[in-house]
Amino acid sequence: MTLWWTIALVCAGCYALKLAGLSAPRRVLDHPLVHRFAELVPVALLAALIGVQMFAEQGNLVFDLARTAGLAAAVVALLLRAPFLAVLASAAVVTALVRLITG
Repeated sequence: MTLWWTIALVCAGCYALKLAGLSAPRRVLDHPLVHRFAELVPVALLAALIGVQMFAEQGNLVFDLARTAGLAAAVVALLLRAPFLAVLASAAVVTALVRLITG
């Protein structure tokens, strides 16, 4: 039963956070610092998520050649301004090929 209470609490917290954002006064939202924060936080969170997924496994720091090659392929595709699906496909194909080659 504790799991369901935790899920209900997280749902209520998410709803409260969304409600707080919707009920914020316009003068607060128009502040340049808030705009800058709103622009940079998603980038920082995505970078942190990528870092954790790339270099952590079961709580340990690891270096996986296949994942690193896949990330490099995705970065190259992004620099070439490829569509998002092409970025994902290139990362997946390169990762699979490196895993196939290295066994």
